[in-house]
Amino acid sequence: MLTDIEIASSVTPRPITEIAAKLGIDDDRLECYGRYKAKVTGRGGKKGRVVLVTAINPTPAGEGKTTVSIGLADGMAKLGKNVCLALREPSLGPVFGIKGGATGGGYAQVVPMDDINLHFNGDFHAITAANNLLSAMIDNHIFQGNALHIKEVTHRRALDLNDRSLRNVECGIGYNERPDHFDITAACEVMAVFCLARDFADLKKRLGDIVVGVDEEGRDVTARMLKADEAMAILLKEAVKPNLVQTLEGTPAFVHGGPFANIAHGCNSIIATRAAMSYADYVVTEAGFGADLGAEKFLDIKCRAAGIQPSCVVVVATVRGLKYGGGVPKQDTGKPNLEALKAGAPNLFKHVENITGVYKLPCVVAINRFVTDTDEEIEYLRAECGARGAEVCLADVWARGGEGGTELASAVIGHMDAYEGEMEYAYPLTAPIKEKIELVARRIYGADGVDYTEEAERALSRFAADPACRDLPVCIAKTQYSLSDDQTRLGRPTGFRITVRELYRRAGAGFLVAVTGKILLMPGLGKTPAAENMTIDPDTMEIKGLF
Repeated sequence: MLTDIEIASSVTPRPITEIAAKLGIDDDRLECYGRYKAKVTGRGGKKGRVVLVTAINPTPAGEGKTTVSIGLADGMAKLGKNVCLALREPSLGPVFGIKGGATGGGYAQVVPMDDINLHFNGDFHAITAANNLLSAMIDNHIFQGNALHIKEVTHRRALDLNDRSLRNVECGIGYNERPDHFDITAACEVMAVFCLARDFADLKKRLGDIVVGVDEEGRDVTARMLKADEAMAILLKEAVKPNLVQTLEGTPAFVHGGPFANIAHGCNSIIATRAAMSYADYVVTEAGFGADLGAEKFLDIKCRAAGIQPSCVVVVATVRGLKYGGGVPKQDTGKPNLEALKAGAPNLFKHVENITGVYKLPCVVAINRFVTDTDEEIEYLRAECGARGAEVCLADVWARGGEGGTELASAVIGHMDAYEGEMEYAYPLTAPIKEKIELVARRIYGADGVDYTEEAERALSRFAADPACRDLPVCIAKTQYSLSDDQTRLGRPTGFRITVRELYRRAGAGFLVAVTGKILLMPGLGKTPAAENMTIDPDTMEIKGLF
């Protein structure tokens, strides 16, 4: 069996100018990075509709959300539709860690997969540099006399790698000592600002709004007050242009920005999504991890910021993953076991009910099929999801590419073309902060309520008294493995409460972050990181082991 990178290497991509031409993008708006990648400036004249792809809570048995997204777009193209993907950029942390790459799999991939999974066009590096320039200017300001009377620094440094040793550090040893912390770049505020900005002017404003700390009187100190915002914007002037690539079958794909969904808002950039909508009739986009994280944040945060809404939501599931959630060990998930499937399937049902019941959107369940799935198992899911208002389609895109996605594509197109409703949100922006968090916990997770640490309560009181915070959405940092904040509680847990241990404001991004459970903003590497199994041939420069 060929690996993903071997499959990708076996296909010669089309010149990116040909891919751009499919969308009506002329050469004047195309800045090529070699033959197969480009950045795009400007917008088209279309008003394309969006389908959001999300999933069940992830398991070691796999779900394949990005793979299905790509296969769905290729399937739409096979049906003659003008379609474009809008995906997130991979982070080097997971690429060299446990998760691996994020460009799809099998015959449903975006290419060049090695470039996209590594440095790509330099966007992540630019975001890291802009974030750390701000850190440097904060510390220099304090060193040079601290005219702003900064008492506490809240802005954190960033690095696009998993490095647990950087979670807590001491900086300025010998002259201006203070504790500091690193976030992975995908979790830093500059990444959130980058992905929620509507255009470059909005990006500049949001960068200036970033709160870096408080002064001796408890007032916010911002990047604008440090005069750092313009320089940060300069570092991002090329990165802000969305990247155009293609699938193995030549379907156009914008890949741009990449915040994590467990510790950030988990969506690609608004700039790329709106660009795709301006060039294509149908846009396939995804949000990270399960629907309790990525989809919730896409719908409650990104849609509000971008002024968009999806016309259909696809929830990706695997029979194997649901069996794992039902208590079956990973090595046994390929064996027929209807009872285990029934035990794990309520996780899927909860996500479906959230989409149809809370957000009032059409929902299609995509079963990313494995050869070990039985007809009995598939029919059970078809009947149970149908009873909850969701059509079930099989996706065989890993093995067959777009041809294996036409059933799903046809169903999604039908729902999108028929939908004329208005999406609802999980909470109103005007609700008190506590109520917003409570509504997400109860309505989306199924929790009985929310508890707060003393530290979180103090922050809550401070933000509740600040008029600038009252109408902000909430971004809840939570484990991706469970609907609860306890990663060991699989399936559809009941009788649990969420604990908020930290609450802070992301003024540039325009949301409040509630950190729950044991979630960390800087992941660590596993016992055997993927990096250990990667090789590169010095003569051919061929990479092996990259997913």
